[in-house]
Amino acid sequence: MNKVVLIGRVTRDPELRYTASNIPSTRFTLAVNRPFENQNGERETDFINIVVWRKQAENVKKYVSKGSLIAVEGRIQTGSYEKDGQRIYTTDVVADNVQFLESKAQSQNRAEADVTPADFAYNSDSTQTTDMSEEVFADFGDSIEISDDDIAF
Repeated sequence: MNKVVLIGRVTRDPELRYTASNIPSTRFTLAVNRPFENQNGERETDFINIVVWRKQAENVKKYVSKGSLIAVEGRIQTGSYEKDGQRIYTTDVVADNVQFLESKAQSQNRAEADVTPADFAYNSDSTQTTDMSEEVFADFGDSIEISDDDIAF
């Protein structure tokens, strides 16, 4: 099985190109934070090459820009080519599905505020509190009746 799921920020604006048979493709690099810290207590980031084809490639070019938060689902594809007598090996993720995880307005606001992708790094030390007065099920009392028909599986 060859399946990859990534969430990260785009490092540069995607490049849209067309093959000789007029099939669109887009390439970009996705910055994905590692879920752990190195020996110096710092988080490292992997920069992963992504390739998107056809209509999805055109949508990525239209709606994604540097710093956009996206999710990519796809597969790893390796290849090689020769340059100046040297064999160069490549590894890309070919995206089957790209999901935009923030609105265009959020992306533009972030760009206008000059916020960098590092400002959105995952922090496992952060805690989140919930105001119980805004709890979704607060008005239902102590228990909620659920029948077997309500369960999806």
